[in-house]
Amino acid sequence: MTRIKDYRKAINLRKQGKTYSQIKQRLDIPKSTLSGWLGEYTLTKKQLTNLKKNIKKNRFLAIEKCRITKRKKREARLKKTYQKEKNKLLPLSQKELFLSGLFLYWGEGVKSLKASLSLNNTDPRVMKFYLYWLIEALRIPKDKIKVNLHLYRDMNTKRELNYWSKELKIPLDQFTKPYIKKSKKTDIDHKGFGHGTCGLLINKVRLKEKIMMGIEAIADHYAEKVQFIRYNNQSKNGGQ
Repeated sequence: MTRIKDYRKAINLRKQGKTYSQIKQRLDIPKSTLSGWLGEYTLTKKQLTNLKKNIKKNRFLAIEKCRITKRKKREARLKKTYQKEKNKLLPLSQKELFLSGLFLYWGEGVKSLKASLSLNNTDPRVMKFYLYWLIEALRIPKDKIKVNLHLYRDMNTKRELNYWSKELKIPLDQFTKPYIKKSKKTDIDHKGFGHGTCGLLINKVRLKEKIMMGIEAIADHYAEKVQFIRYNNQSKNGGQ
């Protein structure tokens, strides 16, 4: 709880126009930690102007300007890289789309063969991709897909149902009764998406078996490849 209180105090001080150095002095928190907490909270032009009024704060002002310059350079670099990767990777072929979804399911999906084909995540973009994969790669009719939400007890259930219905373009009559956690969202500080966990599920046994066996086949194939590479390296090194 102490960490959560410090996190909230740091955000409050930052919104007041305090620099990282000032917050560090006040709360005795390393700048590396503050950088992770406050990266999105940059000072406004008015706050920067107020810093100029005090000569003693000129050093802090220089640090803030440097931070802003670095952030802008990083944003420009990421934007350029994003466009480059987009041009190189997209659009996906049908096989590439199937494999992409397969790997997503390997990492995030429910693996038990006795359970439904189901994947849960808090990121709307992940769920939109998964939904697209179900429809376009697996040929599942959209009206056969069920949606289940996991929410905290202090969240507005109706609002979150409407949020996910709008995001996924799935009517509310395809939503099951939400699971409400005993814990409260306000007691947990994390950089989530703030709308609970969304799950999409399909009750098709044969399809679930196909997905899981596809994952098994890939896993076995590359496990053998790694062993072969290790054996070859040992042979080259004289068995050492």
